[in-house]
Amino acid sequence: MSMTYSELVTAIETYTENTFPATTLADNTVVSSTTQINRFIEQAEQRIFNTIQFPSLRKNVQGVLAYNNKYLNCPNDFLSVFSMAVIDAAGTFTYLLNKDVNFIREAYPDPTSLGFPKHYAIFGPQSGNAAELTFILGPTPDASYTTELHYYYYPESITTAGTTWLGDNYDSVLMYGALVEAYTYMKGEPDLINLYISRYKEALMEAKRLGDGLERQDSYRSGQYRQAVT
Repeated sequence: MSMTYSELVTAIETYTENTFPATTLADNTVVSSTTQINRFIEQAEQRIFNTIQFPSLRKNVQGVLAYNNKYLNCPNDFLSVFSMAVIDAAGTFTYLLNKDVNFIREAYPDPTSLGFPKHYAIFGPQSGNAAELTFILGPTPDASYTTELHYYYYPESITTAGTTWLGDNYDSVLMYGALVEAYTYMKGEPDLINLYISRYKEALMEAKRLGDGLERQDSYRSGQYRQAVT
C-alpha cells in the first residue's frame, strides 16, 4: 500500500468528516484549509521521524577540514550525527570518536598544537548563522582533510513532495498520526481520539520493527526469526 499527499488529505477529511474550512484568527489572519491539514501532517511526520530511525532519514555528505582550523560547519539540514570519518591523502577512512566540548578542550588545551583529528563534538551555533551548528575537532587539523559525514535530517514533507518514502512504504502510521493531530485539533470525542491513538501506536510499533529492527540486520548474521512452539 502507498499513499500520496492528495490521498492522505482525502483520508483525513473522510475519517474526521471535516474539510477544515478557512479560519479567521483574532488578528484577522486567515488560516486556509490547506494550511491546517498540512500542519496535522507535518506534526505527525515530526513525531514519527523522532521515534523511528529509518535509513531514509540519513544523508551522506563530504566536506573539507581546513589546515589549522578546528571548526567545521554542520549542513544546514543537520539534526544529529550518524558517523563522521576523516579521509587522509591515501584514501584511508578513520572514524572519529564523539565527545563533548569539555573533553575536547581538556584533551587538546593548546589549539595551535596540530595533528590528525581523533575526536569531535557539537560545539554550538555558527558565528554567521545562529540557526545552524558547528563541530569542533581535536586535535586541530595538521593538514587539509576530506570528511565524510553521515547524519540524520528531516526529509521533505509529503505536503510539498507529493510522495515520500514514508507514504510509499508505511502509509498507515502517517495517516493515523495525522488523524490523531486532526481530531485533537477538533476536540473530538474522547473514545474516538483514543481509538485513533491506539491505531497510531499499533502502526508505529510495526514501523519501528522495520526501521529499528529488520533494516538493521539480516538472516546471515542474526539468524532467522523463530516463533516459540509450545
